[in-house]
Amino acid sequence: MNNINADIGLIGLGVMGSSLALNMESNGYTVAVHNRTSPQINNIVNNRAKYNKIIGFESLDDFVNSIKTPRKIMLMVVAGSVVDDYIQKLIPLLNQGDIIIDGGNSHYPDTSRRTEELESKGIQFVGAGVSGGEEGALKGPSIMPGGSASAWPEVKEIFQNISAKVGDNEPCCDWIGEGGSGHFVKMVHNGIEYGDMQLICEAYEIMKDVLGMTNDEMHEVFKEWNKGELNSYLIEITADILKFKEKDGSYLIDNILDTAGEKGTGKWTAAVALELGAPLTLIGEAVFARYLSSRKDERVEASAMFDGPPIKFDGDREQTLKDIHDALYASKMVSYAQGYTLLSRAAKEFDWNLNYGAIALMWRGGCIIRSVFLSKIKDAYDRNPDIKNLLLDPFFKDKINKSQEGWRRVVSIAISNGISIPAMTSSLSYFDGYRNARLPANLLQAQRDYFGAHTYERVDGKRGEFFHNEWIQDKD
Repeated sequence: MNNINADIGLIGLGVMGSSLALNMESNGYTVAVHNRTSPQINNIVNNRAKYNKIIGFESLDDFVNSIKTPRKIMLMVVAGSVVDDYIQKLIPLLNQGDIIIDGGNSHYPDTSRRTEELESKGIQFVGAGVSGGEEGALKGPSIMPGGSASAWPEVKEIFQNISAKVGDNEPCCDWIGEGGSGHFVKMVHNGIEYGDMQLICEAYEIMKDVLGMTNDEMHEVFKEWNKGELNSYLIEITADILKFKEKDGSYLIDNILDTAGEKGTGKWTAAVALELGAPLTLIGEAVFARYLSSRKDERVEASAMFDGPPIKFDGDREQTLKDIHDALYASKMVSYAQGYTLLSRAAKEFDWNLNYGAIALMWRGGCIIRSVFLSKIKDAYDRNPDIKNLLLDPFFKDKINKSQEGWRRVVSIAISNGISIPAMTSSLSYFDGYRNARLPANLLQAQRDYFGAHTYERVDGKRGEFFHNEWIQDKD
């Protein structure tokens, strides 16, 4: 078994791991695989491998010894302690210069820690965010690798060959940067995914509950939207979902309980935004919306206690559909602008050299948020690599200005009819705050100085010069 000379090893044969192994095999690589339990090994080797280039090992020692040096071993296991456990098992079996790759949804601080620890032992480590689900992993995902820079030349060919391709056969994979940067970018991707999904759900609810549209009618709208500037994987699958019928003729979407799950990456994104002082309001609201949806029994109880306004719509339906389109598009622009602001803050905080245009290119194919919209982000960074906020780019500025009226009308319609659209309203509030040269924070800072002597700056003073006032005066 020691003379097989596999090109890469993969541990963890769940949905994503087995799909990646098959992807690697289909691209001509010999793949050694190992799993905690043997049935998955036997299944992929004997039933799913097409070219007899996936070799299974129950023994971890034999698995490691079958891989060409420097060894490349990819972990596709549950994030957290399981990753650390496998790393500790592998360390005694590896040589200097070998590479461990974590392709799961690990939290970026863990990746930074593991990179530092393994490099101190002479072992290279790569934390690679992989997006695209089962289909993406099998046919070509978006891959976001970071960690030991010296490992990139060793894994580049395999990663770029198995990744999705866009444009002129450009791979949706490139080196992100040091430490945990790869998993950080994947985390932000997932946060944006939360936002995109919530925005689509809000558009769906307005169509359904305010405009009274049928599933077939909404299917046609999303199908048409997918032909234009909203073209994306999530819009495409939403159109498919709305038309799907069960055997009894009922629409499956109407039979699904309105409680959403989450795996934590959206929460991580919102939490690190708070830590770094980045205004990630839309994604935060998308996370909170999932939490609120999960309180189903409580919401049912509250619905019997509180009355909202009666839903009433007597406007122009076609115009309102155009407005919903514009509100969705404008809110999406804000979401990505906020996500890129967070990437910029993280790059400064952790001393990462991120290529923002390249990140947009990596997200254009293979991943869940893939869309034509992402090419506009790459164009913006090509025009100005140092742009402070995507909304300042000429394309985004023009689009958001043209979308404003419809965006505001949709938010007004939803609020007046008691429809909850937290992502659209928070994005509009952010935009209005961002475009205002003066905010009421002067009063807030005065309050802070009043009760805590936190000082303040003056409009007639220099920036960075602080003052304190003794606020207590004789009261009338």
